[in-house]
Formats: sequence, C-alpha cells, structure tokens
Amino acid sequence: TRWGKMKVALVCDWITNVGGAEKVLLELHRLFPKAPIYTSKYDEKGIDWFKGADVRTGWLQMFPTSMRRVLGPLRQHYFSHLDLSEYDLIISVTGAEAKAVKSGSCLSKNKRKHVKNPSGIHVCYCHVPTQYYWQMYNDYIKNPGFGFLNPVVRLGFKILLKPLRKADLKAAKRADYYVTISEYAREQIKKYYGREATIIHPPVEIDDFKSASKGSDLVNSKANYYIVTSRQVNWKRIDLAIEACMKLGRELIIIGDGTEHNGLVKKANGSKLVKFLPVMDKKELAKYLAGARGYLFPSLEPFGIAPVEALAVGCPVIAYGEGGAKDYVVDGKNGLLFDKQTAESLMEAIEKFEKMKFDRKVIMKSVDKFDIARFDREIMDFIDEKAK
Repeated sequence: TRWGKMKVALVCDWITNVGGAEKVLLELHRLFPKAPIYTSKYDEKGIDWFKGADVRTGWLQMFPTSMRRVLGPLRQHYFSHLDLSEYDLIISVTGAEAKAVKSGSCLSKNKRKHVKNPSGIHVCYCHVPTQYYWQMYNDYIKNPGFGFLNPVVRLGFKILLKPLRKADLKAAKRADYYVTISEYAREQIKKYYGREATIIHPPVEIDDFKSASKGSDLVNSKANYYIVTSRQVNWKRIDLAIEACMKLGRELIIIGDGTEHNGLVKKANGSKLVKFLPVMDKKELAKYLAGARGYLFPSLEPFGIAPVEALAVGCPVIAYGEGGAKDYVVDGKNGLLFDKQTAESLMEAIEKFEKMKFDRKVIMKSVDKFDIARFDREIMDFIDEKAK
C-alpha cells in the first residue's frame, strides 16, 4: 500500500489494560508498524502488547491508572489540543475523547493559517459515542463505581455534563470519516453525533482460537458449566450471570479481572457453583470456552469480541438481545438472544437454551467472516478509497 511511504499516526483514548479497543489498535499497529501511537495514558504493566512501539503520551501520563475514569474532562482538553496536522493519515480508535485530535483537513476547514499538511485526513474508528455522556449516562449516574465516593462523583458529573456534552459534540465533528463496529454502534453515532459511519467489524483471532481448541480434553468431557470471559466492570452485568446460575443450580466459570472483582466474589458468597479464574493465555482460554455448555453475555455492548471468540471454538452464546450481539448471534443457529437485562430473563433463556440442539461445526463457521484478514482488507480498502 502507498501508505507505507506516508506519515501515519494512530490515536487511542488510553492503553492501560486488555480489551476490544486494544485488539483493534494492535492490528492497526501491525498494518502501520512505523506509525507513532498517541494516547493519554500508557500502562505497560496492564498490557504488554505494545513493547517496542512508539507510544507517545503527554502530561496525563503522570496520573495513576486508577484515576482514569474521572479524567474525562482532562482528556477532552488534552486531545482537543493535540495538533497532528503534519500527518497524511490519522486513525483514531476511540469510544471516548481521542476523536478530538486536530488533523490537517480539520484545521484547514476552520481556515487556520500555517497548517502543516492541509490534505491530511482523519479516519475515526469509533466503537460508540462516549457512553458516560450519552446512551449509558443514567447507568453511570446510578453507579459511578467509586464506592463511598459515589455521591461526590455523581454530583460533580451532573454539574459538568452540559459542557462535557458540548465539547464531545464539537470533537465529533473533527474526523473526516467514521468507521464503526456494528449496526447498533452505527445507529448510536447517527443518533448522538449526526454522523454517518461505515461498518467494519473488529478483527477477531478466529483461526487461532479454532486451532487452540482442537484436541481439548474439556470438549469431550462431561463438563456442564457456563462461562463468562470479560473485564469485570459494573456495566458488563456479570452479576446477572452469577444470580441466574446460582438460582438455577448451574455451574459458572468466570475468567478475568477488573474493578468489580471483589464485588462479584461477594455476590457469589462462596458458592461452589461459581468459580473465578484469572486472565489466561489464548490457548488455555480456548480450551475452557470449547468445553463450556454455553457462553453467557448479559452486557449491552456495541460489539463484543469475547463472545465471538467463544463461537469460534463452537461454544453457543446466550446474549442480551440489544447492541452488537445481534450482528453475530442467530437464534437457534449459534445461540439465543434474551429480551430483558435481568436475571429472570437470563434464567428463562438458559432453560430454553438447554432444550435446544446446536451443531458445533455450524457454530464455528458462523463467525468466519470476522477474521483478521477480512478486517485488514476492509480497513485498507476504505482508507485507500477515501484518500483519493
């Protein structure tokens, strides 16, 4: 591609832990290995995927990672003052403030003088509009996730909401083109930002998970557990999976960690039905997924790479029927969608699911279209087309 000879920059909100956004960023880094990565906070202890990459942070790097969730206003200021107009191409990977960076085309539209590269374009790979300002504001206010400090955070956020939304809308206008991850995300971007977006589903390591699950002892065992693999944060609603499985008397394995870990352990209350396991490598994870009866996905997400990884090894998914899950879960073919984000609705779905039969090969084949090669091809075709 001709971009190998041009100046390219990658931008993301933060790089502090392993997640879907970081997987997209990693693939873009592989496509553009010489491109610097601009971000607000980099924590190599939390994620070691970018060793050797040219990661560039600013003054926000001095804040501890634990403060990330209260630094939204400061991130808005940081990214909105980040002038990247020297680059031919900027790709931001964002669900928050990184879309606010200034490209050459952005500055030239605003008739700024002395623009370094007025033809430089900005492609925003936007997972979803900033959730705590828009579609998940009510959930965030209900439980900001700061324990005894919740009342203070809640009050401060309510006071700042109007100017924060105004700044977010201003930032949303800066990108030249929007790409997003699902039909749900496309609708949200149109609703809140008034921008059109092209859907390019994120890259999933389909082949790696298929290979890692082959010959797994768990696949052919009499294992009868359900599984959740996720960052343990309050909006993922892992608590619903725990409650549903405990009430039904079903075994549940939860793999991962996060700020809600202790709260989830407390909710399980020492039950032998619920087992917590730490983050593990892909090969080990694939074996647990392949051996599970079903994958529980009670979260409202713009996509959800983890359940697609489960489908890749032949594990059917029981998902909340809103958000990105509708792009890959087909009732009766590779899983089941449930209507309400409640433990009762999930329980009904599990009982219905257990009366259904699924073909492991059909499930695995249903997500072939989400592989990495497809992402590489689609994103590069999109960039080349728009750059003309």
